[in-house]
Amino acid sequence: MTYVVTEACIKCKYTDCVEVCPVDCFHEGENMLVIDPEICIDCGICEPECPAEAILADVDEQAAKWLELNAEYATKWPVLSRARGHAPDAADWEQVENKFENHFSASPGNGDEPKAA
Repeated sequence: MTYVVTEACIKCKYTDCVEVCPVDCFHEGENMLVIDPEICIDCGICEPECPAEAILADVDEQAAKWLELNAEYATKWPVLSRARGHAPDAADWEQVENKFENHFSASPGNGDEPKAA
């Protein structure tokens, strides 16, 4: 079993989950995070930390389609191992539907690298 980040993360990108992860399995995209299923140790510590409830165990039937996306982008996006401020309008995006179809970005985030000035 592993955990996956789902559509609810898009445009919110809370990083509370990253702060508690003991194995640095989170990767940062421009507007969401993903979990590397090869590194996740299935501890589940991250799941209750997400204010947007965007993290699910892969045994949840809603998580199945997100496992492939998490695995793919974990190889493309940089590791994020420390918490950062979330999107300033994150709360406004929490209940928006169809975020993947309308707002997903395949672009990488900055990961642990400092933002360029």
